[in-house]
Amino acid sequence: MIDVDEIEPLPIFSDAPRTALARACRYAADVHVGAGEYLVHEGEICNFYVLLAGKLELTKRLRDIERVLVSRTTPGDYFGEIPILLGATAFCNLRAVTAVRAMCLDPQAFAATEVSPAVTVVGRCLENECHEIRDFLASAHVAFDFIRRDEAAAADVIGGAAGPEDGGPFVRVRDGRLMVRPTIREIAEAVGLGVRPAAGDYDVAIIGGGPAGLAAAVYGASEGLRTVLFERSSPGGQAGTSSRIENYLGFPTGLSGDDLATRAIAQASRFGAELVVTRTVTSLEVGNGTHRIVLDGGDSVRARAVVLANGVSWRTLAIEGIDRFVGAGVFYGAARTEAMAVRGQDIYLIGGGNSAGQAAMFFANYARTVTLVVRGDSLARTMSDYLIKQLHTKENIRYELSSEVVGAFGKQHLEAIDVLDRISGTRSHRETIAVFVFIGADADTAWLPDKILRDEHGYILTGREMQCAARSSAPWPEERDPFFLETSVPGIFAAGDVRAFSVKRCAAGVGEGSMAIAFTHQYLEAATLQVH
Repeated sequence: MIDVDEIEPLPIFSDAPRTALARACRYAADVHVGAGEYLVHEGEICNFYVLLAGKLELTKRLRDIERVLVSRTTPGDYFGEIPILLGATAFCNLRAVTAVRAMCLDPQAFAATEVSPAVTVVGRCLENECHEIRDFLASAHVAFDFIRRDEAAAADVIGGAAGPEDGGPFVRVRDGRLMVRPTIREIAEAVGLGVRPAAGDYDVAIIGGGPAGLAAAVYGASEGLRTVLFERSSPGGQAGTSSRIENYLGFPTGLSGDDLATRAIAQASRFGAELVVTRTVTSLEVGNGTHRIVLDGGDSVRARAVVLANGVSWRTLAIEGIDRFVGAGVFYGAARTEAMAVRGQDIYLIGGGNSAGQAAMFFANYARTVTLVVRGDSLARTMSDYLIKQLHTKENIRYELSSEVVGAFGKQHLEAIDVLDRISGTRSHRETIAVFVFIGADADTAWLPDKILRDEHGYILTGREMQCAARSSAPWPEERDPFFLETSVPGIFAAGDVRAFSVKRCAAGVGEGSMAIAFTHQYLEAATLQVH
């Protein structure tokens, strides 16, 4: 862990007040890499690094030869501020010559240290309500500062609004308002995000704000359709929590899910798509040429076409009593906002897929140790080869195969777990404050009307597969064949992970979202011709 006393003597921080340094330390990762490892590759989204110990080289590959541009050997030397300030990618590589320790701020954290945050959150670490607020603000790309309830600075934010025993959470927004235990929707409204549809009728309504939904919003709005997207939290989906997507076309050194979501949201907004967040679609009423989408709270809109892109929901652990620790030490998905809370701790990740591997690489920069608990007997069965090789470069990442977590213990928050070795039958007790779960996901489609056919696992049937299933139930009502992504209801399409037989990859979701709009155009044109 990096503290103020450690960085204050460095020349780069010599004129900074201790309050600013404390904020920087609050967001910073303590990165350790071995000789020959890269902190940054040319062309990728760059973090800001301050050298604390060791030797770094800035290199550039010219005609297949990696040439050294300059060395960095003095504690306090830094790299990455220019790409971040210009919104550009790294112009060269940053490679460790010896074992290196560096202070690291990602672009969002770097910005938070430079500008006044839009929101200040005061609360207790590893507390569910506080976790949900911070997770939402981070995924919604709202600059915020987090102050622990027991810090002296908390009193300046709260004032006399609460006694010392009241843990909050408290949220103060830029206009000075202080909210005590606010809902996510109240926070979204306070920071200016759209929480209500602006109109009652649309050409296309998109349900879900992951890669497929955002792609549909970009293509729908850019091609002149009145487009609205509904997302129950904030846009980005599960892909938005990924620390790095390495196999996305056009980004040879990878990009973070957060960066992908940020770019997509900006594109969709620029073309005029309306994004409505913190709203759950409770029902879809099928009509003749126009469908009604009902939101929690009673609001509703009508749309001539609908794209179902609501993805999947994380599968939960079947361990007695673990539900009381959700958000208080047990997290489904990456929960990157908890990185600060796990600094210097021993943490556990459950699962052996790419999501778990990417999260392990991310948390290794903060936690003392990261242990992957995997039911299978090999990572190669479920994880990409490039990611397995990356895991081997981190000395503080471990993995236990043929194992599973079978118990969770604690009072107010998680304090320990039991791990079972499935081969020997040995059960061991481990102290930990955090477990992150990546054991797959299930379709969340029970709210859909029966007219929309699904397979036995709840995934939505489309195209030919839907037509085959419809022969034994409700036949396809049109003379034309259904479009590839069209459901059993004409004009309602499915894209991304929620669709049966889809390729569960980020790039595939983006492709299906854009294809759904192409089919929407064809459907609307045909419907218009029928009317006339």
